[in-house]
Formats: sequence, C-alpha cells, structure tokens
Amino acid sequence: MKKWTEIPNIELYSDGGAEPNPGKGGYGVILCYKGKQKEFFESFKLTTNNRMELMGVITGLEKLKTKSNVQVYTDSKYVIDGITKGWAKKWKSNGWKKKKNGQAKAINSDLWARLLNVIYKHNVEFNWVKGHSGHTENERCDTLASYGIHSTELKEDNGYEAKKSNTEQKININTSNTNKEKVKVEKEGDNCRKCNEPVVKKTRKKTKKIKPNQTYYFEYILLCPSCKTMYLTEDAKREITTENKLFE
Repeated sequence: MKKWTEIPNIELYSDGGAEPNPGKGGYGVILCYKGKQKEFFESFKLTTNNRMELMGVITGLEKLKTKSNVQVYTDSKYVIDGITKGWAKKWKSNGWKKKKNGQAKAINSDLWARLLNVIYKHNVEFNWVKGHSGHTENERCDTLASYGIHSTELKEDNGYEAKKSNTEQKININTSNTNKEKVKVEKEGDNCRKCNEPVVKKTRKKTKKIKPNQTYYFEYILLCPSCKTMYLTEDAKREITTENKLFE
C-alpha cells in the first residue's frame, strides 16, 4: 500500500540589501517548519538591493528538498510585484525583453528566471510586510543581511551586469582616442573629448577690447559643464565689419 505523504507547510522570511547601492551586498533568510527555524545569510562583493532581495527568496526556496506549501514574507515590493503582477512571466515570454520586439533588456533576468523555475516546484504565496516596523522575523532577516554586507568572506555576483561608472567611461573614451583623430565638438549636445559630458552653448558677452588687426570674433562658445573645457567652432565665428563694430 502506497504511503500517503503530507505536503509540508513552510514559512520563508527574507530580506536583502547593498551598501552603497550598487555595492557590497548580503541577504538573510529564515525558514520555519513546525516551530523549528533555520537561518542563514550570504555576502557579495558587488551587487544591488534588488538582486539581494531576489536572491534571498530564491535561495530559501531552493533549499527545500520536497514540494511544499510556502508562505513567503518580504518587504520588497519589487519581488512581490514582479511575480504577482505577472511582470517576470511577461519578460520571459518576450525573450527577457521589457517589451515584445523591443530592445530594452529586463533587468536581473538571470534571477527572475531562477525564481520562476523554483516557484513551479512548490505552492508559493507571497506576502508583503512593512520593513523596519517591528516585525520579528523581518527584523532578524535585516540583521542577517547586515551580517552579509559587513562580512569579509565575499562572493562574486556573477549575474550582475554593472553599469560603467563615469570614471570608467572617461578612461575608456580617452584610451580609445589614443593615436586616433579626436572626435570633433561642433554643436551643442556633442560629447566633450575629455570627460564625455554633453557640451552646452554659451553666448559670449560683448567686449570693447578688440585687438589690432582682429578680423573676427566668436559669438558663442561650446562649454563642458563638467570639466569646463571650452570649444571654439567655425559656426560661431563672426567677421568684424563696419556694421557690427559694436565692440569698439
């Protein structure tokens, strides 16, 4: 005779974060079953708040060895809305793009894929709890996540696609221009050759001082608001004639 097996009822509490964001990250998880609790945390060198929130829930579910009824408790609207509002399923059906036939990628698609996969193995219900409101398990998960953030044993978040910082962009641009013709800055909105910030058009103030034999002046300049580099263009050049000698 086949033995009937009861599906266990599990409570999963999770919290995660990064300091700064992006920065060192960690998550904390508590699994509860029949009055017993198991808690754990992990640490990462470079990640984001949302990735840690996702990874906490994912890891907690992946630790379950058998199909379970799981009540997930998290203060992350990002995680809950991504599942309950069908965003993750839609992104998956779009080939992990935000819109069908669109170009914009769905952020954290590697973790959303893992979460969808593990959810199908269980009966999962998501519950939102207000963070830092005295909820015992949520506060404990926050503490565990903090342990992770401040741990010295940090892992690599291999799925995290970090956006290049402004400094990295500047370095790459300066390197790519080495031994090449410099990109011309000719109009407002063009990128500064030094720091890659868009330049702005500044009308020059009229001056009474004109050098001897000066035949032209620049009506405006292109100025980088970041590094203050100034560019003079042919389009801004004005010939000094009898009619426009207002500067004398």
